Amino acid sequence: MYRTLRAGARTGYARENQRLVMGPWAHLLGYAKPETRGAGEADFGPEAAIELHAIQRDWFDHFFRGTPLDGPRVRIFVLGENRWRDEDDWPLARRVETPLYLRAGGSLSWEPPGDEEPDSYVSDPADPVPSLGGASLALPPGVFDQRPAEARDDVLVYTGDVLAEPLEITGDVTMTLHAASSAPDCDFVARVVDVHPDGYAWNVVDGVVAARFRESTSEPTLIEPGHVYVYEIDLWATSIVIAAGHRLRVEIASSCFPRWIRNPQTGEEPVRATAFAVADQQVFHDRARPSHLTLPVIPR
Repeated sequence: MYRTLRAGARTGYARENQRLVMGPWAHLLGYAKPETRGAGEADFGPEAAIELHAIQRDWFDHFFRGTPLDGPRVRIFVLGENRWRDEDDWPLARRVETPLYLRAGGSLSWEPPGDEEPDSYVSDPADPVPSLGGASLALPPGVFDQRPAEARDDVLVYTGDVLAEPLEITGDVTMTLHAASSAPDCDFVARVVDVHPDGYAWNVVDGVVAARFRESTSEPTLIEPGHVYVYEIDLWATSIVIAAGHRLRVEIASSCFPRWIRNPQTGEEPVRATAFAVADQQVFHDRARPSHLTLPVIPR
């Protein structure tokens, strides 16, 4: 919304007076409980507590009473460093869009792949991958250890090397996935994880795409079983510093239930489906089909 109004609000005054506050809370918690310091199993420290009512009051006082609108245009909370930072705009102009590639053997690399065989798993909507935290409304939200999900046979796990120095990721994260399915329709879920030295798998961002909506949300089309398609998955935005000694990880699956409705994999719409079908899924990461994350890396 911030970017839309900055670019397309009706007046120049409206475009120039947008403000963005991006914090580390779950839905409503930072607003209803200003003392909230985290979500799920994470505590983001004392700086995470912020009085949103006061920020809103200053905003309305400016437009209804003419008081000055002070402060930065953009305030973001940087996870990992657990501190607020002021910025001129969003997304950050100094970001470097950097690909991180899925590779053979369950690895992640900054180097593109060569000739590598695809990975595969079986997706069964009757036994979906369970939801563990994330940007959820009705379910327990926030940070939860993802290792129980990663231990399943229907979740592909790709892990990078131990970081020698901190890595800041601030902005929109996307996944470009080259994949095929034996079904006429299915979902693909991608998740970025911060792996701590003790093995704790901290979920950072994730997203889902239904194959039928790969090209259009208004005109869905089924896929040809066995054909390799390119799926662009929006993992939403974050601001986090992955500490030295940690590792980045990517999970790929075809469900995350009940956060996202199960795809029956029959070609029927999920809300009208009367049966489920098992699907064989393939994820490609070779020279011609380099599945990869695109990370907004901030130079340090």
